[in-house]
Amino acid sequence: MDVKMIAGIAGLAVFTIVVIIFYNRLVRLRYGALQSWSDIDVHLKKRYELLPNLVETVKAYAGHENRTLTQVIERRAMAMKAATPGEKGRAEGMLAETLRGFFAVAEAYPALKADGHFQQLMTQMRELEDNIEYARRYYNAAVRDYNIVTEVFPSNIIASAFSFAPEEFFELDVPDIERKQVAARFVR
Repeated sequence: MDVKMIAGIAGLAVFTIVVIIFYNRLVRLRYGALQSWSDIDVHLKKRYELLPNLVETVKAYAGHENRTLTQVIERRAMAMKAATPGEKGRAEGMLAETLRGFFAVAEAYPALKADGHFQQLMTQMRELEDNIEYARRYYNAAVRDYNIVTEVFPSNIIASAFSFAPEEFFELDVPDIERKQVAARFVR
């Protein structure tokens, strides 16, 4: 074997190793983002299960507020149907806006605020909201890291060659602080 052939084989081996390293990194980051999305999904499903209980509890005290109660259920259904993080973010923003009105209705009934079952549900809601916030931050960090690797040189070449596309962030239209403040009013 001559030196040129050995150099060519060595160069091809180095190139192959570099491609494998970048490919494996992209796969790990993508699965990290997918796994963190499933964490958000679990927390959202728990919240979706909690909302009908809250509506029923409020209905016992404020049954004549049917419009607000119906809107909560409708927006919950829309949020449950949303598939992508972008769609879910928009639907969750609309649900959060409706929940603000819902909690304002609940606040108008002192007997409801004093109800032990309602207090327990609101404590669970606050815990879920905190968990969703933490999971959302983790997911968005995982997506940021993945998206950076898919767009910077030289990993962007490997990413485009193997169809690694950027992921969507999970952004809410309603600031987390506002959502937590609304839920916190009922937990004392």
